[in-house]
Amino acid sequence: MDEGYIKYQCYWTREDSITSEEVRELNHWRSNLYKLGLIGEYSNGIGFGNLSRRLNPQHQFIVTGTQTGAIADLTPQQYTKVTEFDWQQNYVRCSGAIKASSESLTHGALYAANPDVKAVIHIHSLNLWQQLLDVVPTTAPDCAYGTPEMAEEIIRLSQAMTTPSTRILVMSGHEEGIITFGKDLNEAGNTLLRYL
Repeated sequence: MDEGYIKYQCYWTREDSITSEEVRELNHWRSNLYKLGLIGEYSNGIGFGNLSRRLNPQHQFIVTGTQTGAIADLTPQQYTKVTEFDWQQNYVRCSGAIKASSESLTHGALYAANPDVKAVIHIHSLNLWQQLLDVVPTTAPDCAYGTPEMAEEIIRLSQAMTTPSTRILVMSGHEEGIITFGKDLNEAGNTLLRYL
């Protein structure tokens, strides 16, 4: 699962640093994906799904906070800014009213590997996951979510894509996990909706 557990070392500065304007587009897409059941919380209390958008060329980004899957509409206090990360050293530095999602290293890996990527969406859908497994670029089955190995695999796959229009990955070792990305949230979101 996803947002219930943080597998990396998280260096968190607690502060109200996110504005409504910074998360307006994130909230638009997140609300739509929540209504479709692609972001949410399982009956065991574990949340799933998250979104982010790049802030600048230094790979800083805003991402949904940990354990927010069950909340229909997020406030700025339920997002955080990732200011630094290193998937090889397995750490994230973030600032906000909440810690970053457990998938932050995966988002960061996409931003670091692809300068044109400005937005990342991670959803869960068993039906779509089963349909797309090994049909679109798919991670190795032994790569667990939220680990340096998953980040490296995401980098490898995203850089090996033959056409930028693919912009979708299936996480084989993370059942139900699907990632789309693009030059903005509309491209990432519309890519996902096309496959749905």
